[in-house]
Amino acid sequence: MNTGLEEFIAKYVKLSEAELSDITSKFKGKLVKKNSYLLKEGETCKDLVFVQKGCLRLYYLKDDIEVSVWFAFQQSSAIEIYSFISENPSNYFLQAIEDSEVLCLSKTELNKLYQYQPKMQEMMRNFWEDVILNLISRFTSLQTDSAEKRYMDLLSKPGYLNSIPQKYLASFIGITPTSLSRIRKQIVKNH
Repeated sequence: MNTGLEEFIAKYVKLSEAELSDITSKFKGKLVKKNSYLLKEGETCKDLVFVQKGCLRLYYLKDDIEVSVWFAFQQSSAIEIYSFISENPSNYFLQAIEDSEVLCLSKTELNKLYQYQPKMQEMMRNFWEDVILNLISRFTSLQTDSAEKRYMDLLSKPGYLNSIPQKYLASFIGITPTSLSRIRKQIVKNH
C-alpha cells in the first residue's frame, strides 16, 4: 500500500479501494541518487512520476546556464508535460536534487488504464487542469511580479527554502544568485 500515492490520486477522483489498489499497483518504484536524471534533453518523457521521498527539479539550458522551472517535492508529481503528451523529444532535464524515491507510471500503462479503469480518464483530466492552472499562475507571476514578491511568495513554502540550493531558487524566480542574495539581505534588514 502506498498511502501517499493513494492520497494524491484521491485529490483528483473518487475511487473504490479495489480501483485505487489496481491503479497504484501499476506504478513502478525507483531509487534516484542525488544529481541523477530521470529525463535528459533530447529524450522523450515516457513516465508520470510521483515523488515519494526527495525532490526533483525540471530545468533547461539557455546559453549554458541552467534555468529551473519546476520543483517536485515529496507527495507530488513530476512530468515534462509537453514531451509526455506530444511524444516529442524534450528540451528539459528532470534531475534529483537529493536522494529520492519515486513511483513511475509509463504512458503505455496509463493508456491501458484508460481502457479498463474509465475513472482514470477523469483523474488525469483533473490532474492536467491542476497542472495548467499552476503553470499559468507561475507564468503570470514571472511576467507581473517583482523579484522581491516572487521570493516573498517562496517564503510561505518552506519546502523550497529547506530543500533547494540558492542557485536553483534564483533561476526559478528569474534572477541571478547575486540578486537573490541582495533581496535576502534587504528582507533581513527590513524585518
